[in-house]
Amino acid sequence: MSFAWPLLLALLIVPALLLVAYLVMLKKRKKEAITYTSLSLIREAAPTRSAWKQHLPAALLLASLVSLALGAARPIISTEVPLSRTSIILTLDVSLSMCSTDVEPNRLAVAQDAARQFVENRDDGTQIGIVAFGGTAELIVPPTNDTSELVEAVDGFTTTLGTGIGNATITALDAIAEVNPDVERATVDLSGVVDRDAIAASGEFVPDIVVLLTDGANSQGVDPLLAAQQAFDRQVRVFTIGFGGDEIAEMVCAPDQIGPGSFAPGFGFDNGVPDLGDTTLDDLRPFLVIDEPTLMAVADTTGGEYFRAEDSAQLIDVFNQLPSQIVLQEQDVEITVAFLIASAMLLVAAYAMSLRLRR
Repeated sequence: MSFAWPLLLALLIVPALLLVAYLVMLKKRKKEAITYTSLSLIREAAPTRSAWKQHLPAALLLASLVSLALGAARPIISTEVPLSRTSIILTLDVSLSMCSTDVEPNRLAVAQDAARQFVENRDDGTQIGIVAFGGTAELIVPPTNDTSELVEAVDGFTTTLGTGIGNATITALDAIAEVNPDVERATVDLSGVVDRDAIAASGEFVPDIVVLLTDGANSQGVDPLLAAQQAFDRQVRVFTIGFGGDEIAEMVCAPDQIGPGSFAPGFGFDNGVPDLGDTTLDDLRPFLVIDEPTLMAVADTTGGEYFRAEDSAQLIDVFNQLPSQIVLQEQDVEITVAFLIASAMLLVAAYAMSLRLRR
């Protein structure tokens, strides 16, 4: 326990002096005691109570003064507060492959449902931000507690071409930097500034995390491992999720899932089914199959964890596990009021005990 105004602890000298005065008074009373010829008469006249009880009012009064003096110094304790002032950046893949139908109705719809439940079920004050990424990454919603805004953003996801896992990580880091002054933006080079060995040895990270979900492999943009190193330099953990099965399934997009970024020259849709022209799904296999080694490396580099989910139930379970992966934060809490209340209660108790003993 610490004190905001430690100099006021000097007030403790008051109850200390009163205790000394009380002890001196007791000693003086013993010296001034009157000698009676018949002790039996004194015993009959004296009230039947324990000797220690007569000192109880004084003890309670002194305890009240001690509590009052401690309260005046504004005591502060450090307590662990789960997730308060924490930001979780949900970084979700909206590449065209998320229309794969290996999970019904398709991966994007299932991911939206899981993200929606995650947002709606949180009631611990955690701020959530949303980054959507395909070939490029965009911060859709900065960290906020506004559930309706977050749900609306999740419901509005549309597909685009490409998968930029590194770009998504960088965008998420910048989103955290906007709300946490201890985190530098990704444009700041920390490679020669931070002590990476010290970070690895301490295992200390900021409470804010990135949760990155993808169903494929990086196809463009920043190398995911370079982005992961930037996250580590900023002591930000990245939890990665590989979503989908190992087999390539037909891709079918709902009309509201087809975004303007889903089109390219010679590329279109036939009733929601992508028209790839001469390109086959097998040609796209390197980018449509989850790159688990890279996702594991990103998580390991940053102190996070990799999860695999192949269906709706597994994905929802992964989202439900995320809070347990986040360390508690130590927060200073002033408890002056508690000491003042204790002082008042002790004072009342001293007065009540004094009246009772007088009877």
